[in-house]
Amino acid sequence: MKKLTSLLVLISLIVLSSCDDCMKTITIPQFYFFNGQSYSRDIAQEVPCDFPDPTEPELIEPPLLGNFSYEVINFTFTPDTGNNSFKLEFEVKLKNVNNFDVTGIPIFTLKNDDVTVSGSYDNNLINSCNQIAANSECTVTYSAEESFDIAMVNSIELINIEYLLTN
Repeated sequence: MKKLTSLLVLISLIVLSSCDDCMKTITIPQFYFFNGQSYSRDIAQEVPCDFPDPTEPELIEPPLLGNFSYEVINFTFTPDTGNNSFKLEFEVKLKNVNNFDVTGIPIFTLKNDDVTVSGSYDNNLINSCNQIAANSECTVTYSAEESFDIAMVNSIELINIEYLLTN
């Protein structure tokens, strides 16, 4: 009888421990907004078997690429071109030092006089670098001339560049 009781306790422990170790992979739909556009992606996550499956997409902060750097090759601001306008030109090397390819958007933070703004500036990019291969670089070039009728800017400086993932 004692052996039978010990055997039942052992079987119960094995069954209970195997229930505690039960894991499953779920897909979590996520979405975020940037510059008035929505982006969505799914991530896989391992969870305990009794964890409920997601029913609603999850709103997240825009995901930024880690292990990202950049090198400013050229940054030229001309406050008065002589044509009643100002001009901004820059060339920047974006560096993906990860072991995987990325798809996304470079986000430039610029300080115009005393106002700091972030955006993709993709309307005037010559190469948008929407994809960067693993452990490689992509050079983005920007050139725009704006009329003083739109704004009069005395100075522009590049504060930072981040890479927003869209895949």
